[in-house]
Amino acid sequence: MLRAARALLAMRHPLDAELSFSELLGTWWGARLPGLDVGRLLGEGLITHATASGKPAGLGVLAAITALGTSAPQRELAEQGMIALRERGLQAPAWASQLGVVTPIAAYVHGDRFGDTDDVVCVFGRDSRVPEHALILVVDHNGGGLLRDAWVTTKVERLLRQCHERVRTDDFARFEELELGQARSLLLRALERTENVVTGEVDNPVGISADDLTGGSLAAHFALASSRIERLPEGRSHHPVWRRDRRAVLAARFLASDQAAELSDSYAASRCVDHIITHGCDVDSGRPLRVSPRKVESFLLHWLPGRVVLLPEEQEAMPHVLAAWVRWAGALSELPEVAVGATLDTVWDTTSTFTRVYRDPARPLGLRQEAVRRLLPDGDFASLARRMFAFPLLASELLTDAPDEFDPSTSQGRRALLRLDHYGEYEEPPHNGRHHSSGQDHWYRPVQGTDPEREKELDRHERLAKRLWEGRPANLWAAARRLLDRGMDRPAVWARLTEVLFSATDESDLRRRLDAL
Repeated sequence: MLRAARALLAMRHPLDAELSFSELLGTWWGARLPGLDVGRLLGEGLITHATASGKPAGLGVLAAITALGTSAPQRELAEQGMIALRERGLQAPAWASQLGVVTPIAAYVHGDRFGDTDDVVCVFGRDSRVPEHALILVVDHNGGGLLRDAWVTTKVERLLRQCHERVRTDDFARFEELELGQARSLLLRALERTENVVTGEVDNPVGISADDLTGGSLAAHFALASSRIERLPEGRSHHPVWRRDRRAVLAARFLASDQAAELSDSYAASRCVDHIITHGCDVDSGRPLRVSPRKVESFLLHWLPGRVVLLPEEQEAMPHVLAAWVRWAGALSELPEVAVGATLDTVWDTTSTFTRVYRDPARPLGLRQEAVRRLLPDGDFASLARRMFAFPLLASELLTDAPDEFDPSTSQGRRALLRLDHYGEYEEPPHNGRHHSSGQDHWYRPVQGTDPEREKELDRHERLAKRLWEGRPANLWAAARRLLDRGMDRPAVWARLTEVLFSATDESDLRRRLDAL
């Protein structure tokens, strides 16, 4: 990398240097190895090597990382290296002082009425408000607001002219100016979401992998994009907040509509529309009323099979409820009739594939429907494995007679589950007076007194189990899976995770320790 940087010293324009160094820094973006922070290793390693080189190319590298580095610690370390080299008499190239020093001028959003993707165009100048270049970032709303592509052009006037021309000739196209603060808010969310998927902090619910994002122009422009977005002024977020009561009202409006009148199973329809709204609010940038062929396909073939447990009657009802939703939401959104028709065609064209792809997890896993309901009260299929690891008794028939006393959403219920699972003990509630046998006599051992050490250990177990149930941080369950794959049994894995949880100083340290397991 240092040798490659030598060729950049002869560059005259700072934008050329920024693009070249952004591509250089993007070579390790998204690279992952178990227990190793590749970005930190290579980033700090390059800074150390560039500082020790005592060469102009090293100073150029440090100037670029100071301006374009994607983490504050690395930018600060690079700046210290620059100071050290300048004290040794080295001169930075002419463009070094201008890296990242730009003025945001305007922002626009370009797309179509379906709204699957937005091309966000940010225009910047260097020393004045004269446009020098435009950064174009493609935000994929079906992918949860991820960045899918990025590029830069200096032909700003030509780009804007073409966008305006398309709107004049295509009624389905849209091109609107964005407030700079609104553009910053939208793009910061997209940056964060993209980095979380690339680094494995979260799994993308719609089938987009980290490998899909780390190749090509997005990786090459990611450092530059991060720097440019930081230059945009802060503004009020326009991201809508959909609380539970607001979602319930929207579902009730739909179920009372003419479009939903022909749905025969009102209970299944209610459950199905809850999932449609959840997908629109949580994945599609808070836009449950947006409908499109691509969104329908992503919802039916990726999000539902990977995230939600549907009962058989709900599986059968889902395409019909979704079709009614498309007609209702399309009318509210004033989507052209031809666009609504194209979306409905996709619903029915995708139905047979959805039926084949979707599998009821209760059948292949051998779980009774009641056990599925206990483990997945929110229908989140992605959480099934880690919840069974945290509370395996929820999948058993032992709890049939006492479901309320073993509620994993309460501290008392979690402690009862863990006490029975880890120690074979169960302290029966005094108001109850019955023994839970489930076909067996005395399947638990009553608690005799209170052991302070055991209660302290139970406190620690409960905190870990609560985190596993909720899935936070995301790499907690990933670490547990790695240990299980290495042949460790469940008690040993549990002990290792508990040790890490209570030795970490903060959430960031916890994630680092888990990645190192």
